[in-house]
Amino acid sequence: MLVASSIVNHLTPGIDGTRTYDVPDDHRARRTRARQVSALAGTTLPGEALDAFVHLASKLRVVFELCGDGDVSAAALQTNLLLAEYRSAPILISHGEGPWHVHFHSAHAGLAEGWGAGCATGLALVIGAGEHERLGVCTAEPCDRVFVDVSRNGTRRHCSPRCTNRAGVAAHRARAKVDRSD
Repeated sequence: MLVASSIVNHLTPGIDGTRTYDVPDDHRARRTRARQVSALAGTTLPGEALDAFVHLASKLRVVFELCGDGDVSAAALQTNLLLAEYRSAPILISHGEGPWHVHFHSAHAGLAEGWGAGCATGLALVIGAGEHERLGVCTAEPCDRVFVDVSRNGTRRHCSPRCTNRAGVAAHRARAKVDRSD
């Protein structure tokens, strides 16, 4: 799930903290972004495959937004669409002499299709386990990056410690302003 949130946060436009974040148009910046996603995927992502990952990211973002809004039924329906689109199905695969392990896509799937299937399956497992509240969109204004809450108590509401700190400072200043006006 952390990979799904990273794909969304790297490949969807919006606001990261307080900075505008966009999917680049120029070739050099797109290659840089492809390298960032490659690091997440643990493989080399050709620059031309970036568009397929951008498409995947936009679809994954919808599920995070719906979960953040508490609309579990719509999130489940969107996840079902992802499972179908990326043809998610568990299969045991061995790469040569390596051990057998589970993939959620066929051995012949493309890179984006494979990651889409795995991410869709992860979302399905989280939502199916009743843990949808662990997926969401940062509540620190104006940030719109997504997060997966892996904390023990499940109370995370921000995408990063930076946004948590910003929100805390803003709340402190608002309280201080009210106290001064009394």
